[in-house]
Amino acid sequence: MLLSFLGFLLAFTLIGISSAKLSRGTRHDYYLATATVKPWLVGLSAVATNNSGYMFIGVIGYTYTTGFPALWLMIGWILGDLLGSSFVHHRLRAATTRTGEASYAGVLANWYGPGNGGVQRAIGLLSLLFLLAYAAAQLVAGSKALHVLFGWPQSAGAIIGAVMVVAYCLAGGIRASIWTDAAQSIVMIVAMALLLASALAHLGGIESTYSAMQAIPEFTYWFPSDLLFPGLAGALLFVLGWMFAGLSVIGQPHVMVRFMTLDSAGNMQRARIWYYLWYTSFYFLATAVGLVARIFLHETAAFDAELALPTMALELLPPVLVGLVLAGIFAATMSTADSLVLSCSAALTHDLWPQNIESTGLIKLSTFAVTALALGLALSNNQSVFSLVILSWSSLASAFAPLLMALCLGRNPGRGITLLAMFAGLTTALFWRWMGWHIHVYEGLPGILLGFALLMATSQASPSATSVENRTDQT
Repeated sequence: MLLSFLGFLLAFTLIGISSAKLSRGTRHDYYLATATVKPWLVGLSAVATNNSGYMFIGVIGYTYTTGFPALWLMIGWILGDLLGSSFVHHRLRAATTRTGEASYAGVLANWYGPGNGGVQRAIGLLSLLFLLAYAAAQLVAGSKALHVLFGWPQSAGAIIGAVMVVAYCLAGGIRASIWTDAAQSIVMIVAMALLLASALAHLGGIESTYSAMQAIPEFTYWFPSDLLFPGLAGALLFVLGWMFAGLSVIGQPHVMVRFMTLDSAGNMQRARIWYYLWYTSFYFLATAVGLVARIFLHETAAFDAELALPTMALELLPPVLVGLVLAGIFAATMSTADSLVLSCSAALTHDLWPQNIESTGLIKLSTFAVTALALGLALSNNQSVFSLVILSWSSLASAFAPLLMALCLGRNPGRGITLLAMFAGLTTALFWRWMGWHIHVYEGLPGILLGFALLMATSQASPSATSVENRTDQT
């Protein structure tokens, strides 16, 4: 088991390091691979980055606890993601070329021309804060898996993951991240499919497993019993909330930067096809594993639901396949962790620094520093992976998604209203979560709606904005 696990990790590391041969030694290449990445690589990389340890650990744990209502998380998330990508992705890729910027914050702030440094620094600062917490959650996810399978201290997985992320990030920047993501995507889906098939065979098939689920109170209900409103209204609001969680993808710098590296805006549709085919398949497998785990593993008060997958793998599979599953979990955590680290590094060197840093030595030093900070947070963390990821996800989305949507709709808001909308969306989401209302409705829904309403009500499409949008559509 250990040899299998180490073998896969070594393969991922070598794939990332080998990308250094294509490095051009520039900031733009380090952060955006000089916009030369093929559609299939963009699609698979975005899947691996989006799925992360949140899918292997967080979603499976949530499904194990919640039951059938978790299916709406999958359906809503994918539909919301699809809605956002249908009108955002190709415009963002075109704006990346038009602005010449090397970061998500830089593109949004300079969408209609340079001179919006205050907005860029604000986006960079918020990105740095929440992406660091997000990166720590990925390292925690890997630590939990290693703790269950090998009995190692929970710090071991975080340290190993951090070392590997540094190794191939320093070697090839985002190109190394994308290359390893593609390999990791394959391992992730194979590992999940193997585990699901083994669990169903052990439990006697789909029918007997479903019968056992029906015996658990409320587990096979289609909606939670504690909806904010009774009946259809509460159900619709529950699903709508998770759709906004999917729409929130456009507010995640570490995911959207993948689409910014695409070799041509005209290839965006091909990249999206790869992305959604792989993403839908993997999300379905992860949700199914979470449901089956509840039957295979008896719930106890002391059991950590986020350990369901590695615990089930250890009991069901032969050692070599357990190593594969563990490598899949680590693949997920690393593919997102390296993306988050690179986005934080870009925020430091491109968005927050008084003068943009061009030295690759300083850029790599910032990558190392960010990884060290994320590791420190992971070692001191005591929150669940699911909660930490959702908090970071909704905060970033509430701050950035309204602005990106307004820009894609041809609006050109001034600096003041942009900062106000970002602050309003973010604080609304945080307040919603602090009040505990996120249990009923995802906090990103009110945050995004408020920020977007402010931007649309106080800004108009200027002639220059309309001209830019026309050029974007033609591209």
